[in-house]
Amino acid sequence: MVATADDRARFRVFPEPPDLPEPLPEPAVAQLRLETVLAALSDPLRLRIVRALLLESERFDHSCGWFGIDRPKSSLTHHFKALREAGVTRQRQYGLERRSQVRVTDLEARFPGLLALVAEWTEEG
Repeated sequence: MVATADDRARFRVFPEPPDLPEPLPEPAVAQLRLETVLAALSDPLRLRIVRALLLESERFDHSCGWFGIDRPKSSLTHHFKALREAGVTRQRQYGLERRSQVRVTDLEARFPGLLALVAEWTEEG
């Protein structure tokens, strides 16, 4: 399954604002491994985070508070780090706050259609 222009349009990819901080360390596109990405996405909370970023984003990137997830900060930090280290998201440090976005272009280049599957996913009862 290859993502169509309609799929990419619904992913809410915003243009980069000027003067962005450098991204935190992440794998290069050529280093993205399907098994690593799938392992990161195997957790329902992380899937929910990525899906929200794809379909509900309101701006270029979001802090963990935007998601409204009722979990301890240490737990959220772990989940966001797992997504970044797998190459699913990109994080930037803004003072004391880290903001995340999905690496749509990079993931579509390596694994066409994967994000469309994530966008279609729903939590079951």
